[in-house]
Amino acid sequence: MAVSSTVAPPTPWSRSLAEPKIHETTFVHSFSNVIGDVRIGANVIVAPGTSIRADEGTPFFIGENTNIQDGVVIHGLEQGRVIGDDQEQYSVWIGKNASITHMALIHGPAYVGENSFIGFRSTVFNARVGAGCIVMMHALIQDVEIPPGKYVPSGAIITNQQQADRLPDVQAQDQEFTHHVVGINQALRAGYLCVADSKCITPIRNELKKSSTSNGITVLELERSSEVASKSLGAETIEQVRYLLEQGYKIGTEHVDERRFRTGSWTSCKPLDARSIGEAITALESCVRDHSGEYVRLFGIDKNRRRVLETIIQRPDGTVSAPTNFKAPAAQSNGSYRANNNGNGSGAGNGQISSETVEQIRQLLAGGYKIGTEHVDERRFRTGSWQSCEPIKASSTNDVIAALEDCINNHQGEYVRLIGIDSKAKRRVLETIIQRPNGQVNPSTSSSQKSFTSAPTATAQATNTRLSGEVVEQLRQLLSGGYKISVEHVDQRRFRTGSWTSSGPIQANSEREAIRALEAHLAEYQGEYVRLIGIDPKAKRRVLETIIQRP
Repeated sequence: MAVSSTVAPPTPWSRSLAEPKIHETTFVHSFSNVIGDVRIGANVIVAPGTSIRADEGTPFFIGENTNIQDGVVIHGLEQGRVIGDDQEQYSVWIGKNASITHMALIHGPAYVGENSFIGFRSTVFNARVGAGCIVMMHALIQDVEIPPGKYVPSGAIITNQQQADRLPDVQAQDQEFTHHVVGINQALRAGYLCVADSKCITPIRNELKKSSTSNGITVLELERSSEVASKSLGAETIEQVRYLLEQGYKIGTEHVDERRFRTGSWTSCKPLDARSIGEAITALESCVRDHSGEYVRLFGIDKNRRRVLETIIQRPDGTVSAPTNFKAPAAQSNGSYRANNNGNGSGAGNGQISSETVEQIRQLLAGGYKIGTEHVDERRFRTGSWQSCEPIKASSTNDVIAALEDCINNHQGEYVRLIGIDSKAKRRVLETIIQRPNGQVNPSTSSSQKSFTSAPTATAQATNTRLSGEVVEQLRQLLSGGYKISVEHVDQRRFRTGSWTSSGPIQANSEREAIRALEAHLAEYQGEYVRLIGIDPKAKRRVLETIIQRP
């Protein structure tokens, strides 16, 4: 594929006419521009619509395995340099395994350390972002040095060193997420290179033509002659294995038949102690071959024996294919990333648990909370006589999801709810109904949602200005807990951008007054989204956001 790269233009400050140096394994989309002294390492992907201009500030360095996503702008001032990891001076240095995501701006002098993540539309200018940092969406980093391993929340403005030094540390699940993003883009890089290579793409097209007259199952094997090839594994799987080995992870494999798949009862294949990608592929092919007609999954194991990048690579119908995004542990909702680390490739368990519940589980575990489940039939639901399911002793998202699905399966036709427990304070921090007797599995309906880090948004319906039992219960919990209550509304157009408008606090001395005030707001804003807000007046933070009316 032709790459749009040009020499640096002659200017009053430079007549070097320096040209980009791009590694042969790197993919640069033809709809991007790379100008001047830009040094791009191996296995980098530069997505469409990017602009990398070393025409004023120069030179730029982009390390191996880094992904530069759509709409990213990298530029630099004539003056000002940073010291790269090779101790040389650069206008912009971006280390290896970094993710510069959609529409981000990196403006030199700037340094972004290896394994760092820069979120959508965030800006780094005249600053250093240390190795392993995560900068979320719409953040500004300017005139500061972010220490390694720090987390910058969405919308943050960090412009003085005191702010930078007080930033929280990145958590383990955040690191898994960034590794996942790199892995996805490595698969995309392989795919784009395949599309540009007739030797690679022609067999796939031929296979697609054949499959159109068969049972509709298509096995895509993106194999390039210069890479390790496999007759049974696709190029995405090979890329994932390579990435895991390069990152120092061990590799594991598991299998399960269709019946046990529903309960998450996976069994390990033979230990995979591979030192090279060739050995790993051979062992992986052996597991796939030995367990034909079953699910087989691949995963990485870090030094703390935690799993990363779980991917189903074979299904009982015979499909042997790593999805192009490996496994989707990150669901994207309302423009923000959400990490999801389940192992069956369906986004949330076996389809019973949605991404919102998975996110709640992840946040509870990250906060050190214990997790429980309860069930109740329709008759006892009215009296609140909930009964506990089997205790959940698991500490990983996968195991918790499996236990939660067991509770749901064992209590079909009943209400089931997820419980978050603060073991130190011996109190509940979250109660969320995730199944109803009519079979609806809805994590968005909370019966109680108290103080909780980044409180997940719950949803409870209100029809004809009459509040549901869950909303009334939430009001009761908030009032009894001494929390303040307010209401926000937004029309359908602004809902997409999250531009909620406050209707002001609800001044109520009793539950009945609060219900009347809330119903009045629903009547006033018919045809709009309306949400109930619970506020901790002491900590001055929100403990609950619940949508109670939809257009």
